[in-house]
Amino acid sequence: MFATKALRQAAVHAERIPSIRFLGKRTIPASIDHSPQPHPASPTNSLPTSFTNGSSHNSFSAYRDHAQQFGPLRKTIKTEAGVGGAAGAHLGPVAPPKGVFFDRNDLPSRFHRQPLTAAEIEAIETGGAALYV
Repeated sequence: MFATKALRQAAVHAERIPSIRFLGKRTIPASIDHSPQPHPASPTNSLPTSFTNGSSHNSFSAYRDHAQQFGPLRKTIKTEAGVGGAAGAHLGPVAPPKGVFFDRNDLPSRFHRQPLTAAEIEAIETGGAALYV
């Protein structure tokens, strides 16, 4: 009956030694190379030609300046107004480029979702048990 109490008191007084041992203080490297590099497992050990042949996006920040995902990304923040300082209407129209669709319903009808039949709805609601009655 008192064994648990004795074990708890012993555990409180025992010195805790962590099982993870760190090698030393963590430091930030002095220089980091952010230039594009081929993947170590690349069969050709070279970057794709789009990275080297006059691509205007030689870094992620350059790509982000020109990227569009439901509207311009970087152009929404004005330095003098701050975040949300300008209305969305000032950014211009949000229209996808030709051949790009933002929603499945903008595609031709053959790509729309097919409506469910009453039998499929019944099968879903009963977990398929109605099919074996």
